[in-house]
Amino acid sequence: MIRFLQAENFRPSEIHRRLVAVYGEHVMNAASVQKWCTMFTNGRTDVHDAERSGRPSVFTDALKQKVNRIIRENRHVTISEVYEQCPEVPRTVVYEIVTEHLQYYKICACWVPRMLTDAHRAARMGAALMFLERYKRDGNAFLDQIVTGDETWISHNTPTRKRRSMEWHHAQSPKRPRKFKQTASARKLMASVFWDHQGILLVDFMPCNTTINADAYCATLRHLCQAIQNRRRGKLSRGIVLIDDNARPHIARQTQTLLHDAFHWDTFDHPP
Repeated sequence: MIRFLQAENFRPSEIHRRLVAVYGEHVMNAASVQKWCTMFTNGRTDVHDAERSGRPSVFTDALKQKVNRIIRENRHVTISEVYEQCPEVPRTVVYEIVTEHLQYYKICACWVPRMLTDAHRAARMGAALMFLERYKRDGNAFLDQIVTGDETWISHNTPTRKRRSMEWHHAQSPKRPRKFKQTASARKLMASVFWDHQGILLVDFMPCNTTINADAYCATLRHLCQAIQNRRRGKLSRGIVLIDDNARPHIARQTQTLLHDAFHWDTFDHPP
């Protein structure tokens, strides 16, 4: 446009005024219009800026390969540690190479209760198949026989979580309620809870400052047998299938003798 208007003998000030009238105040300033008019007067015909070499790029292929090699050698390496091995470029350049050019991102390892070995997996597969075969043979009658349970620690004072204290408010509600920070009580006791598909059968509390062992677990099982007799008429005569974990008191010889010889209950393995 400048070249066309300058060829029609418009002055640079008039060309700038017409550009502003059409494109607004953020168009090329008057000094730049004067510069281009001078170049066109001196014989220039190209309206594009000349190519410039500019500053050489620091994102070279050699640097990217070096950073990639450092990360592949140690997946736990940090940006600062990579920067220490590449002092020729700024730390921000190292971060941009890692995240944008190489497209790496960090993830946390997934916590699992324990790493299972091949033997553990085979044991779990065998227990699952045994369970399915029993269900295929007996159907829902087998599910009706199942009794399961576990132990848990119960604090004397268990504060509610902050999320549980949330409540609905609207624009006319009073100010936000206050909640004092509390910690769980240091005093606690262990409770054994057993249930079947109909609900809770027994909640048995241990004395304070004591934990479960084979003797205590056998005493709890006797209480469980009495609770089943009182709460589920005829369930004992149909047979009990006890499913619990593989804690030491549960698999002790004393416990197994009580379950199989005295109670005549079936038990299912609970591998890791």
